[in-house]
Amino acid sequence: MKSVCPLARWAGYALAALPLAAAPVAARMRVPRRRLREPISRRGITPVRVVAHSVLSACVGLLAWFLVFLAVLGFVRGVAYPLVAANDYENSWGGPTLAGAWAVHAALGVGMLPVWLVVLAGLGAVQLRLIRKLFERSGPVWPVPAALVLAIAGVFLFLSWLSQL
Repeated sequence: MKSVCPLARWAGYALAALPLAAAPVAARMRVPRRRLREPISRRGITPVRVVAHSVLSACVGLLAWFLVFLAVLGFVRGVAYPLVAANDYENSWGGPTLAGAWAVHAALGVGMLPVWLVVLAGLGAVQLRLIRKLFERSGPVWPVPAALVLAIAGVFLFLSWLSQL
């Protein structure tokens, strides 16, 4: 695991949050220890805290998967621009030639990948703070409201993306 970029580990943890939301408590505590080398201890885990973690973690994990979908979509549309959207390249970014439009879209599709990785790593950090707050009862209070805000923002992002189709 040492050869993997730390950002990739955190992003992977953000993506693992969705299936972990339905996993037993022992598995939820084991994954951060193995993947991030961040041990989670048990301090008064109640059924209410487990359910709260399941719901909030699933919402943030679903947002992470939707962001991966958008990243892959942007990458594929950028690199394969002439095949997917080259009907009006005179008025598109990089136009009026097909080569210019393709170059700009490909550069954006590839250039945004590190940004998507950082955003996913940030969601992984929120997930770790959330499990610490709910299972260890330690750390700041902000992870729970932040997860709620991220869930609501994810709904609005999905609905706005859906309306532009």
